[in-house]
Amino acid sequence: MALTAKIFNKQNLFLLLLIVMVFMAKLIPFKASYNEFFNLSAFIDWGIAGIFLFYGLKLNLKEVVKDISNWKLHLIIQSGTFILFPLLVLLFYPWVKSSEFENIWLSIFFLACLPSTVSSSVVMVSIAKGNVTSAIFNASMSGLIGIIMTPLLMSFFLEPASGSENHGEVIQQLLIKVLLPIILGILLNPVFKKWITKYSTIIAEFDRLIILLIVYESFSTAFIENIFGSVPPIVFLILAFSVFFLFFMVYHILQFIAKKMKFNAQDIITVSFCGSKKSLVHGSLFLLVLGVTDDQKVLFLLPVMVYHSFQLFYVSWLASKIAQRKSVV
Repeated sequence: MALTAKIFNKQNLFLLLLIVMVFMAKLIPFKASYNEFFNLSAFIDWGIAGIFLFYGLKLNLKEVVKDISNWKLHLIIQSGTFILFPLLVLLFYPWVKSSEFENIWLSIFFLACLPSTVSSSVVMVSIAKGNVTSAIFNASMSGLIGIIMTPLLMSFFLEPASGSENHGEVIQQLLIKVLLPIILGILLNPVFKKWITKYSTIIAEFDRLIILLIVYESFSTAFIENIFGSVPPIVFLILAFSVFFLFFMVYHILQFIAKKMKFNAQDIITVSFCGSKKSLVHGSLFLLVLGVTDDQKVLFLLPVMVYHSFQLFYVSWLASKIAQRKSVV
């Protein structure tokens, strides 16, 4: 319980720092002229590659292979992440197509296409006394599948700004910043396994630092170019409502399917928790890799940040409630 409390304190601090970055971007925005002294964009680019390198180094292939046999559970979770989520958002596309709300819809669709988060999925499942091994497997696989699925799903709606050449650039960025570092990390895993375990806390802090810098840079651009001036308050309400609606729909649909398939209580918890998560880390990174224009970055970040905050607070409460109920029984 002490470890759990420590993790949640760190998550709460991270959420507070996200808000601080937004205020810093408003008060002290990072201007292009500052790159002469410190190239923030280049640092973030290298940081993205570093995050995925560490992700590959931490990936335990033995654990992955060991849990493959529970394929029905894995199939439902990954289907929830990459099929159910996008389909629920796609249902609303005919009503927003070619309207002023299309970009808002696209930002929510971006959220729906993202892979699941790793750390909080495993922690929440552990608290609720679910199947932790399968949670680790699916959280890891989700990140790998997302490398292909997220850009693929977004490619149907996110048109490049400068023709087909831009598609080649997106693929190149995915290879250099995402896929290559992960492959390199997996190959080096046997050599650096002990080192990664020893410095796992520092590596986790590095992940958070890069995300905070991405948020700061994106919001700096938004404030400098007065992007918020063109976004009415109703947009934030629509985004928040859509995010909450999406979570509850996916959570309860996956739970219903797991019960109908007669999964045990541990696996039902794992399906509903892991399948309903979305990753702020991947959202922030794909935002840059996919070449989203500067004037759209904040709009795309907002649903991911709102969803990330909501899933941490609500699901942590839900996990504790389930754990207490099981203890009483």
